[in-house]
Amino acid sequence: MNPTGILLATFILSITGLFAFIWSLRKGLFDPDPAAARVIFMAGEIGQRDSEAANASSAPAQAADPAELDARERADRSSALPAFVLIGSAVLWLVVASLAGLLSSYKLHSPDFLTDHAWLTFGRLRTMHLNAVAYGWAPLGLLGLATWMLPRLLRTTLVGGRLAVLGAGLWNAGLIAGLGALANGTSAGMEWLEIPWQIGILFAVGGMLIGMPMVYTLQQRRVHHLYVSVWYIGAALFWFPVLYIVAKIPGVHFGVEQATMNWWFGHNVLGLFYTPLSIASVYYFLPKVIGRPVQSYNLSLLGFWTLAFFYGQVGAHHLIGGPIPEWLITLSIVQSVMMIIPVVAFSLNQHLTMKGQFGALRSSPTLRFILVGAVMYTLASLQGSLEALRSLNAVTHFTHFTVAHAHLGMYGFVTMVIFGGVYFALPRVLGIDWPRPALISWHFWLVCGGFAIYLVTLSIGGILQGLILLDPARPFIDSVVVTMPWLQGRSIGGALMTLGHLTFAWHVVLMVARSGILSRTDNASLQAVA
Repeated sequence: MNPTGILLATFILSITGLFAFIWSLRKGLFDPDPAAARVIFMAGEIGQRDSEAANASSAPAQAADPAELDARERADRSSALPAFVLIGSAVLWLVVASLAGLLSSYKLHSPDFLTDHAWLTFGRLRTMHLNAVAYGWAPLGLLGLATWMLPRLLRTTLVGGRLAVLGAGLWNAGLIAGLGALANGTSAGMEWLEIPWQIGILFAVGGMLIGMPMVYTLQQRRVHHLYVSVWYIGAALFWFPVLYIVAKIPGVHFGVEQATMNWWFGHNVLGLFYTPLSIASVYYFLPKVIGRPVQSYNLSLLGFWTLAFFYGQVGAHHLIGGPIPEWLITLSIVQSVMMIIPVVAFSLNQHLTMKGQFGALRSSPTLRFILVGAVMYTLASLQGSLEALRSLNAVTHFTHFTVAHAHLGMYGFVTMVIFGGVYFALPRVLGIDWPRPALISWHFWLVCGGFAIYLVTLSIGGILQGLILLDPARPFIDSVVVTMPWLQGRSIGGALMTLGHLTFAWHVVLMVARSGILSRTDNASLQAVA
């Protein structure tokens, strides 16, 4: 079998399918499609900016149909409790992950710090940090936003909310057990898949239960057109269980195949779970805040389908130089470069939608976080496509640069989008405004400033490290010594980010306390999970 022929056939097939899809669009890519793009707006909302205030949904009341306003209010009530449980859990895991990550960062340049207990060693803390982010903060935050958005996107009440609450309970139980196992030294030994499969069953069942309300609610939808955010949410909820179950099946993957599967999962969970849910949030919150439909609905669909076309095999470029087939590496590089298409489609669409609306950044924290996240997605994706090339990979592979790149996507994009979505959704979930707006500004500048320091120092240190590793005349220890000042800079950036996270979490606690949601026993709370 000719590897070149396989690669060429795959490339031609992908391009043919892509152009067939583009040709099938009824209008040009850059022509607006008002009927599709306006699904998320009620009458009177277009042209009006939507703030983060809890009662902002009543702003267009004079122009909107009273029946529409009542339907939205009932939709928001139906998703309030499941969304609160998911978002509240996410915030808790953000604090845990931040503290574990900061300690891990400090240990890289001060390895003798806190060595009296095994669970505080770097190997265990770093793994706990990764899993608390990958299975705690990021998925629960995104699923909370998706649960809240769905009734609005489908213009109906959430059906099966109690299943989502039960699923969140099982998911959290699995994460507690998983982090406990990692702290005790029990690990499957594969990055992103360290939690033992026996515990991972709780993630599979919990995730299924969290996703079931979407299936039930879709059947009750009152819209003729499914907005693009529903496409992304539905795809993510379908892709994740497939990825996780295949990766965690015990006794199937061994040796080189196991390494290949590991990065198939490690990259696909980023591109086919976190990314679609984050893009779904951007496509909802950004137009809602500025009161303007997305510029090109067809371009948003192009981004969706090209993401599905090209992302499936990009993970193998992490194994360049390993004992795996060369054609698989090349296929991964080709698909990584082709990912430029959905990234440019998304980025261009957001820029065209925001054109003339950048003044809203001064008054909307949601928009500030969302826009930073969208820009970081563009940078992370384009950087990833370049990093997959063999020439650049030879320098950056096995260095701190790869860690910086991973944070550019997972933090700069995903986490920033979650922050923005929470600032918009939580006031409507709890029914009160954010009590201390100044804390929102502190949060934004702390995490942006800290992340900038983190990203720059780790990227520079990683490049210097890689260049020394390529020089056969230099001893290995030189590649370690050269990173020391840059790792200290990383810890400074991480400390600022952690301080921003604690500010955010404290603000959420203040808001929850003032809302009284934990002590409510009225019928509305019970109806929320009906």
